Amino acid sequence: MAQHERGTAYYHLPGLFEFYELYRVFLPLLREHREYFYDWCEIGSVYGAPADCIWGGGRAGFGDAQPHRVLALMQEYGISARLTFSNSLLREEHLADWKCNALCALFEKENRVQNGVIAHSDLLLDYLKRQYPGLYFVSSTTKVLTDFQQLRRETEREEFRYVVPDFRLNKSFAELDTLSQDQKDKVEFLCNECCWYGCRDRKHCYENVSRKNLGEDCPDHRCTAPGAQQGYRFSKAMENPGFIGAGDICKIYLPGGFSNFKIEGRGLGSALILEFLLYYMTKPEYQLRVREEIYLDNMLDLF
Repeated sequence: MAQHERGTAYYHLPGLFEFYELYRVFLPLLREHREYFYDWCEIGSVYGAPADCIWGGGRAGFGDAQPHRVLALMQEYGISARLTFSNSLLREEHLADWKCNALCALFEKENRVQNGVIAHSDLLLDYLKRQYPGLYFVSSTTKVLTDFQQLRRETEREEFRYVVPDFRLNKSFAELDTLSQDQKDKVEFLCNECCWYGCRDRKHCYENVSRKNLGEDCPDHRCTAPGAQQGYRFSKAMENPGFIGAGDICKIYLPGGFSNFKIEGRGLGSALILEFLLYYMTKPEYQLRVREEIYLDNMLDLF
């Protein structure tokens, strides 16, 4: 949204390109039937990247939605679009990539609602600041900021409008409360991470994705954390010590001065993304109605 209101939760949702078809159906429903949804939350942004973007990171991008169509949809509904250019292994020669530059130029131009880039590499960040000053920047969770002082320093960097810490800082309330309000406004919590809370290999996993996006040979990395073979389960994410539920947002985070919440899921399917939208945004008495309208009217297109 163009301006943030105190006491409102702003969700930053996955799948800008990957789940374009879902948002093309969901956003009109949100506008036409606002009474179905909690009045204390809004969509702050939708993030993602198309396939074959070498600047991409976090997850390997997919989806063939045309950038002009994606941006037109977001602009129509007043939602900021973010490119996930969080590759941590970029080198100078990668900065000239035509596809990623063309996307940045388009996102900067189509800015009735300002668009942004989620970045990890300071090399890329410095380049983007010079070449595309009309964009805003987000410090990526792929930095795996698990130390609170790291987070504090990151929120002090003027170039970042938002900073996404590692999910294991989500419940560090004593430390989080020491941040100034300006710093709290920058913190964007990753709510629904399913990764094992004790994982020490998270940064390596992200680096492996960065190598794949660069087209480099890399060993097939398989997560050996407990339960990893099951893949993502929202029910399991809810049991994670770092999980932030809708009730936590209302009762703890909003009163504490925090208003930005990231929902992960670019690598998941549309059906599970819909479950996130139902859980985090939709009043319980309307969840079945929203699910029916999405599934029954659009099942062949989406699922």
